[in-house]
Amino acid sequence: MNYYIGVDVGTTSTKAVLYDDQAHVLTTSKQGYTLYRDPSGMAEQDPEQLVAAVEKVIHNAAAQADLKQGQLLAVSFSSANQSMILLDQDFHPQSRVMTWADTRARKVAAKLKSSAQGKQIYLKTGTPIHPMSPLTKLMWLHETDADKLEQAAYIGDIKSYLFYRLFGVFKVDISIASCTGMMNINSADWDPEALQLAHVQASQLPKIVAGTHQEVGLRHQAQVKMEIPADTPFVYGAFDGALSNLGVGALSQDTVAITIGTSAAVRVVTDHPVIDPQQRLFCYAVDNGLWVIGGPLNNGGDVFQWAVEHLVDASAVKNEGIDAYALANEVIANVPAGSYGLIFNPYLGGERAPLWNANARGSFFGLSQLHTRADMLRAVMEGICMNINSVFKAVRELVGEPKSVTATGGFAQSAVWKQMLADVLNCPVEIPQSFESGCLATVVMAMKSIGQVKDLAIVDKFIGDKETYQPDAAIAAVYQQYQPVFEQVVTLLSPLYGRITDLQQANS
Repeated sequence: MNYYIGVDVGTTSTKAVLYDDQAHVLTTSKQGYTLYRDPSGMAEQDPEQLVAAVEKVIHNAAAQADLKQGQLLAVSFSSANQSMILLDQDFHPQSRVMTWADTRARKVAAKLKSSAQGKQIYLKTGTPIHPMSPLTKLMWLHETDADKLEQAAYIGDIKSYLFYRLFGVFKVDISIASCTGMMNINSADWDPEALQLAHVQASQLPKIVAGTHQEVGLRHQAQVKMEIPADTPFVYGAFDGALSNLGVGALSQDTVAITIGTSAAVRVVTDHPVIDPQQRLFCYAVDNGLWVIGGPLNNGGDVFQWAVEHLVDASAVKNEGIDAYALANEVIANVPAGSYGLIFNPYLGGERAPLWNANARGSFFGLSQLHTRADMLRAVMEGICMNINSVFKAVRELVGEPKSVTATGGFAQSAVWKQMLADVLNCPVEIPQSFESGCLATVVMAMKSIGQVKDLAIVDKFIGDKETYQPDAAIAAVYQQYQPVFEQVVTLLSPLYGRITDLQQANS
């Protein structure tokens, strides 16, 4: 038996999945690490913790493979995008890793976004102007700590740093590069105007390579820790969002992929760049010749978790011995669509698509003395779905009507939520059976990299059965009345988001 390992480097943990050569999952290993946060918006990782976690999970996964009777054909990577790390001349870290979740550049981003130059940069790079992008992170760092930036010899991301530690090379895959706000989507190279804004030189950044590009020849120290053959090919892969589409077989513009986990996303793959004149959506490379169009949302399952913690009757959970989430789904199912005229805007953590406003805040609209906690719980779930629908509508405007929608993520544990998503979107939603879609996609890229397959579409062979949720016409009609009100409330409140954020920070 031959093997592959897919590695998903995330914000708070790294996971490795061991597959056989038919893409069957054999074992999974996971290692967590700290995400350092503070009220300023900081969200950073320790690069040493992260490298150690990657080495450990690969070791643990490989230990379950019989390498005497088979071969580890490749290790391939998915990672969160839009991270940034400063390195010295010897590639030693001069900072922790600023993650996508770091919002300290929000004022710099807001100023750039409101300018003509900001729109021009977006049109050239496909990256919305937002504090998560390395472009605005670098602009913020130049403004607040210019000496630190000037002392950095190189600027990387977690994947380019990881590959340097493993192989001594400084490269980055095209999908991660295209998420930085500094790669020109037409030339597939670093954009001079964006680099000038960021106060960096192209020579300080990693070399851009294809997602199927591979490295061979592990450094001795890394090889010893992972206990795998030194000549095992390591494939760069792509960022996690792009691989989520690949992992569910959504590789053409007639299939939209939606993910609802802690956060959420709506994405569609095309064979050419598509730029949104209204700057609501991103346009990133998946690999050479493939592009992913869509929008990430900060607010998904984490908002529902907040609602369950604060709105579910704790005494009922304790007395009846029932799971809080099971109880929440039960009471939501007994409230009619529209929650008796209650709308929830789920912006508890700022928002990316479609607002791209780090200051966005949540609100209930229409709350009266007649509403109960059950109504509020349903309104929260509906608000998350309507927010996703706002991005889904923008994708449809730019790319066209999809033939199918595939949805994955933790939300799929709730039958109520799956049906609600179909009703709010007013289209059928397919839910694949459980599998590691991101890690599966990395393995398919590895198969292509080493010549085992010619086309990424082979992933369809490895995807399990799907269940389909059809929209209820009467309920969908209710949500079509509520959706415009949901969006109008956002429009009316948007001018106040910055003010309320300033007041919150002043009193924190």
